[in-house]
Amino acid sequence: MSQSVLPPAGPNGLTEDVEIQGHIVDSLLLPKVLDEILTHGGNYVIKDIRIGKRQADPSYARIEVRAPNQAILDEVLDSIHDHGAVPVTVQDCQVVDADMEGAFPEGFYSTTNFRTQVRLGGEWIEVEDQEMDCGILIDPEGGAARCIPMTDVKRGDRIVVGRQGLRVFPSDTSARQNLFEFMASPVSSEKPKGVTVREIAQAMRRTREAGDKLLAVLGPAVVHTGSVEHICALIRHGYLSVLFAGNALATHDIEQSLYGTSLGISLDRGLPAEEGHEHHLRAINTIRRAGGIRAAVDRGLLRSGIMYECIRHNVPFVLAGSIRDDGPLPEVITDTLVAQRRMRELIHGVGFALMIATALHAIATGNLLPAWVKVACVDINPATVTKLTDRGSVQTVGVVTDAEPFLRALVHELTQPKSV
Repeated sequence: MSQSVLPPAGPNGLTEDVEIQGHIVDSLLLPKVLDEILTHGGNYVIKDIRIGKRQADPSYARIEVRAPNQAILDEVLDSIHDHGAVPVTVQDCQVVDADMEGAFPEGFYSTTNFRTQVRLGGEWIEVEDQEMDCGILIDPEGGAARCIPMTDVKRGDRIVVGRQGLRVFPSDTSARQNLFEFMASPVSSEKPKGVTVREIAQAMRRTREAGDKLLAVLGPAVVHTGSVEHICALIRHGYLSVLFAGNALATHDIEQSLYGTSLGISLDRGLPAEEGHEHHLRAINTIRRAGGIRAAVDRGLLRSGIMYECIRHNVPFVLAGSIRDDGPLPEVITDTLVAQRRMRELIHGVGFALMIATALHAIATGNLLPAWVKVACVDINPATVTKLTDRGSVQTVGVVTDAEPFLRALVHELTQPKSV
């Protein structure tokens, strides 16, 4: 089967055959590739196409890409590469030694969060630690590859340049499980919340049963809205394995435990407490004088709350600091690069991420996650979820609602006895 678009390349035109396979029709990858070719000034001939007969069957297309000159051809090939289109003529990837600390060599390959392979010694090798906006480091023996952030590059590191010998496997939207099947769009305030909560609960159960970790990324509104006990219940029932947050979440959680307030507002009465504006600073001071959160728990000073349950149930956490922080608490990591490295360490083995009421921490975490880790983002502001997906975390399902009713329903769904 052959189909052409636009006039064929002239006598001075250039061509290159590429192929794309998988669920390329129902996931719209094939039309995306064709659109990219035309948008960037090329044209094409579909030289072979085979459509899978059943839903689970992959499809295949071989496309001759045409361009009037090498610059446009390179631009076209670059644009379709991240959609999974790779040259038919395969060569090993190109590697260049880094010539300085903390920077990639010119022409480095910039990674996506999609599964990626590099060709080394005639064999396709999986890229480990998949993450967007990184480079690819080849080990000295040439038998392994992994993503590496720019700041971690050392002089002499073997870094992949160009796109030769690379192939990307974009997310297969047709293969999404129940969590995403009912979502016509990634974020909406009109979706039925009960259905959404049930699907997220099922995804969390599957993740725990598979032995993968459940990551929670939380903002201080979790405390302000009276949701602390819901998060504590998730920890106690084994539905929270790792916590990412900032100084504010931990501070106001501890403030509630010590004073019953959050930002000086009584969580029982909803009214400002006398001298309540000082409570968050006094809470920080108490923890600093104790030597840290764990020391405060061990000494019996901190007896409830999210941070208390994390210590009690050995849930690792990263508290990443910001310029706005008071104190901060001793466990807060004020060096952002150190915080990123610690987050990367704890992301290994995460199978599901629940992000609630935090824009910056959600986006930061989304940038570190590979595309196959499903994400549920809950926020009263739809822009938070939109920003997350716009930055490349396309695996995100958004729930536009307040934190407390969502978490109350989620805990109920996860902890109620299953009907027989």
